[in-house]
Amino acid sequence: MQYDKGLVWLRRDLRLTDNAAIAAALSQCRRVHCAFVFDRAILDPLIAEGHTSDRRVDFIHRSIIELDLDLRKRGGALIVLHANAVDAIPQLASELGVDAVFANTDYEPYAVQRDETVRHRMLSRALHLSKDHVIFEKDEILSNAGTPFSVFTAYKNCWLRNIAVPNSAAHLAEADTNVFADRWEHSADAKQIPTLKQLGFDRTNLDELPLPAGEAGAQQMFDDFKSRIDDYERARNYPAVRGPSYLSVHLRFGTISTRSLARFALEQQRTSGAAVWLSELIWRDFYQMILWHHPHVVDHAYRPEYDRIQWETGPNAERMFDAWCTGTTGYPLIDAAMAQLNQSGYMHNRLRMVTASFLTKDLGIDWRRGERYFARQLNDYDLAANNGGWQWAASTGCDAQPYFRIFNPVTQSEKFDAHGDFIRRYLPKLANFTAKDIHAPWQVPQERQREAGCVVGRDYPSPIIDHAQARAKTLQRFGIVKPGAQAASAA
Repeated sequence: MQYDKGLVWLRRDLRLTDNAAIAAALSQCRRVHCAFVFDRAILDPLIAEGHTSDRRVDFIHRSIIELDLDLRKRGGALIVLHANAVDAIPQLASELGVDAVFANTDYEPYAVQRDETVRHRMLSRALHLSKDHVIFEKDEILSNAGTPFSVFTAYKNCWLRNIAVPNSAAHLAEADTNVFADRWEHSADAKQIPTLKQLGFDRTNLDELPLPAGEAGAQQMFDDFKSRIDDYERARNYPAVRGPSYLSVHLRFGTISTRSLARFALEQQRTSGAAVWLSELIWRDFYQMILWHHPHVVDHAYRPEYDRIQWETGPNAERMFDAWCTGTTGYPLIDAAMAQLNQSGYMHNRLRMVTASFLTKDLGIDWRRGERYFARQLNDYDLAANNGGWQWAASTGCDAQPYFRIFNPVTQSEKFDAHGDFIRRYLPKLANFTAKDIHAPWQVPQERQREAGCVVGRDYPSPIIDHAQARAKTLQRFGIVKPGAQAASAA
């Protein structure tokens, strides 16, 4: 034991189980306090922009309430502050008289700067950061040349090789937070948790969504997914089917340990479903690595030459961007996906690719605008993953392939929502179209449109752009003029 008193500063790790920072604090300190800060540096801009009904803040608030109750059962209590974290943590550490602050590493540029500022302001007190959000971080996975990977497949293969070596157990080992549980302190600073209203936010429709908050909610969803994981490889592609794990929000806010998920996936790799799901967890590590080594991707293309792309601008581009945001493009799968996002804060992963491709490749609009819109809307918004996904779809990021990565919104709809069940769920005005007609209703004779009770151009928008023409323009935009360039397209 090195310290008398320590402070655990929770951020995107809202759980007591398998938490590296908590385990480090309990093992190194005789007495431990625990705090969470509703950071005004993050929340105040949302309020100023009028985004006071934010499901993420609601989710965090509910998770914090549960976490405090769990902590009190162990003899402690959560100190919850509403302040600027860079000011509040050093001040709280001083008031409590702790010797050190323990937290888990966050790789986002704002978080890196915030932590350095806190470290500087705490003077003689130490700030200990633990790896918790990923399996491998920073320079732990490098190429044979000692450089960061830029292609996912090569990174994944190296990740799998490294997890298989004898000394890799520490990367997946559970952080034991129970051995010294009697060291929790019930501080007088652990006052009543501020309400959402006191924070400046409103309750959202979270109660209407299948998204239970907190550590218990995460475990409930994980238990449900365990019974479906064998079919994950197939089912994950169909938005009308319960295929994904739906754990992305819980991973984002750390209400479940990524180590526990990776351990389970590795143990279950006898099935292709578990192996494919493990790949999704590896993607998370990959994008965090990219963000750490290449922070310029936040505002710029991963490959600088693609910053020279001439994206569409002007009144027509603004009209098209608004149609994309509001789900009124005239392409049913795109519009249903955007309706899902706007109503629930969730979008199926395949549809994230298809809608991103549509914005950048069909409408020719800068990927950064779509990335920012998703950042406002997604419950599971994670800078590294969101940025990486958008740059992948826009062909400005790692392993850029502008020629092959142009999704046809109609054939994607026919392939992955063949019966139109997903479209009907979010676009009920199209409910009476047949499974054949619902994917491109503008091609249906007007008599059949009237019979379906939905006339395109009157009851549902006409397509705002022709996909074939837009695809040809995208190939020109990216400078692809080689023979046969028109022969292939992403299905």
